[in-house]
Amino acid sequence: MNSLDSDKLIDGKAAAAKVITEVAAEVTALKAEGFEPALAVVLVGNDPASHVYVRNKVLRAEQAGIHSLVFRMAADSPVEAVLEVIAGLNADPKVHGILVQLPLPAHIDEQLVLQAIDPAKDVDGFHSDNVGGLSQGRPVLTPCTPAGCMRLLRDRLGELSGKHAVVVGRSNIVGKPMAALLLAADCTVTVLHSRSREPQALSRQADILIAAVGRPALIDASWIKPGAMVIDVGINRIEEHGRTRLVGDVDFASVLPLASAITPVPGGVGPMTIAMLMQNTVTAACQQRNQAASEPAKESACLSTC
Repeated sequence: MNSLDSDKLIDGKAAAAKVITEVAAEVTALKAEGFEPALAVVLVGNDPASHVYVRNKVLRAEQAGIHSLVFRMAADSPVEAVLEVIAGLNADPKVHGILVQLPLPAHIDEQLVLQAIDPAKDVDGFHSDNVGGLSQGRPVLTPCTPAGCMRLLRDRLGELSGKHAVVVGRSNIVGKPMAALLLAADCTVTVLHSRSREPQALSRQADILIAAVGRPALIDASWIKPGAMVIDVGINRIEEHGRTRLVGDVDFASVLPLASAITPVPGGVGPMTIAMLMQNTVTAACQQRNQAASEPAKESACLSTC
């Protein structure tokens, strides 16, 4: 890779570290007022990847100064037991953010569990109240991966208004909320999916391309308009020469020469997801604090950061 190509790389690790530094400053100001944001994680079962993700979230919370609690439950826990834990966290005024690590064991209804979380504490942004609010353009807790993508876009491009953004994928976790955020930023938005006709031709119209379909190296140079900014959300594990490695949804080698900027996999969008989770936790904490205040809101860290 030459120096010109390396300038195109979007360093998600550096961007995430900046977000964590900003969040830590907010948390420090809140603690100076005697208020400590807290994040609770519910982990059901023994999925190795889930345990790694939770460990990384706890580590980032510590770096940001956020108090974290992890509730580990057996894989055979009944759904009623999970709902009971969530109800207790909803009622605890010292807990400001709640997330349930996915996936859940097969016998547990995922939507039932996610809907049980208080929307004001739903730092993953998956509750229908937050999903609906996002589509209406209301200020709500937003899914962390799309929020991280928006941060990367704005850091690189500044004003997004009028740009044509193409989102490849229509999942509830990334594709749909990503499209809503881009619309809110006054982009023209096209969403491509498995039934789209001539997807490459549509994709070549994009100033911004978001790949979030979960198919390794699907998007090659034939999908890219020269000068487009490419955000690769995909994380796919493939076996190659007896080894497992991570690749995105974008064929990085063929797309790099055409793109004006591109996120690598790993090291691109991934670190931003956890960073934005920490930002959501502090935002939720501030909103709950202000709502609970019985006197007129005074100048505080919450008012300046939320």
